[in-house]
Amino acid sequence: MKVLAFAASNSENSINQKLAAYTANLIPGAEIELLDINDYEMPIYSIQREVELGKPQQALDFYEKITEANAIVVSFAEHNGSYTAAYKNLFDWTSRIDMKVYQDTPMLMLATSPGPSGAASVLASAIGSASYFAADVKGSLSVPNFFDVFDIVSNKMIDENVQNSLISLVAKLTD
Repeated sequence: MKVLAFAASNSENSINQKLAAYTANLIPGAEIELLDINDYEMPIYSIQREVELGKPQQALDFYEKITEANAIVVSFAEHNGSYTAAYKNLFDWTSRIDMKVYQDTPMLMLATSPGPSGAASVLASAIGSASYFAADVKGSLSVPNFFDVFDIVSNKMIDENVQNSLISLVAKLTD
C-alpha cells in the first residue's frame, strides 16, 4: 500500500507533520511518502493568476501524488480556527485541476495543536467539506496538547489512549 502523508502546514517544525508521519508509520507494510507542502508553494490563487499562469506545475505535481497514492494521512494545522494559508492555497490551485482533489482515495484526517482544542475547528471544517472533494474519510482524530502526549525526542506517542485511537484509525484505513 502506497501511503501519502503530509501536514497541512508549512511550519519547518510542524507537529502536524510529526503526527501524520507517525500515524502513517503505524500502517503495516506501507510504502510511505512524506510530503512537505513547502515544496508546492505557488502565488496566491486568483482567477486572474490562473488566466495568466495556467495551472502551475506544483499543483499538477501535488494532484499526481494523490493519484499515485492508495491511502492518504493528512494532519491539519489550525490558524485562527481555519486552514493554514499555505495549505488553502495549494488546495485552491489543485481544485482547479479537478474539484475531486482527493479522487476517492481512502484517508485519515487528523489535527493537533499544543493547546486543548487540538485544532478541532479546522478538522471539523475539513471533514464537513470532504465529500465535495471526493475524500473517502475512513476516520479522524483531534489530538489536543500535543507536547503532553507525544515525545518529540523519541518520536513516539506516550499517551496510551491516543495511541490506541490511532491504531483503531489505521485499522479502518486498511480494512
